[in-house]
Amino acid sequence: MIQNLLSVREIEIPDIELIASYWLNADKIHLESMGVDINKIPARQQFINYLTTQLETPIANRESYCIIWLENNVPIGHSNTRPTLYGEEAFMHLHLWNNENRRKGIGYELVKLTIPHFFENLKLKVLYCEPYALNPAPNKTIQKAGFGLVKEYTTVPGAFNSEQKVKRWQLSYEKYRQLYKPGLRLGFKNGKYVKQQQTQLKNI
Repeated sequence: MIQNLLSVREIEIPDIELIASYWLNADKIHLESMGVDINKIPARQQFINYLTTQLETPIANRESYCIIWLENNVPIGHSNTRPTLYGEEAFMHLHLWNNENRRKGIGYELVKLTIPHFFENLKLKVLYCEPYALNPAPNKTIQKAGFGLVKEYTTVPGAFNSEQKVKRWQLSYEKYRQLYKPGLRLGFKNGKYVKQQQTQLKNI
């Protein structure tokens, strides 16, 4: 079995149950680290209905566009945009499903593979990310991936969040084109990029 091969792809129907299980089975400490209000998490069938509807909706009309993260072709997390304004802007969210995969640098590599999907498939002019200000891991990941800090402020950053301080990070299409070169199929294996998933990184 190939070890440490990271890749990404668009969400598929079987992934919907996995995402629902991630949210419904996540431990309280992890949810609190993301600033989640557990009372806002919907029931399983609501999750399934919403994600199924989004998957069946043309990309240009979706509220949320989702990319699945894989290690050795096994789903281990996802990144989605919400809200999404096709042709203009979107806000990305990052989720590694299991604690053993967190704080190991895996998220950083998967974010770099994910960004071209958002810019190219959603025709974005700018991509934002607003992690909980008190959670250093996603803020560090986004900064390393080329985003610039815009501001820190108080808001409700997601459908399941409470009001909280967040850091708004921004990556413009122009900056994206400087840092990322679309076109090759690459993945990340044992510390090196290999031909697996589209994207070649220039400067990061």
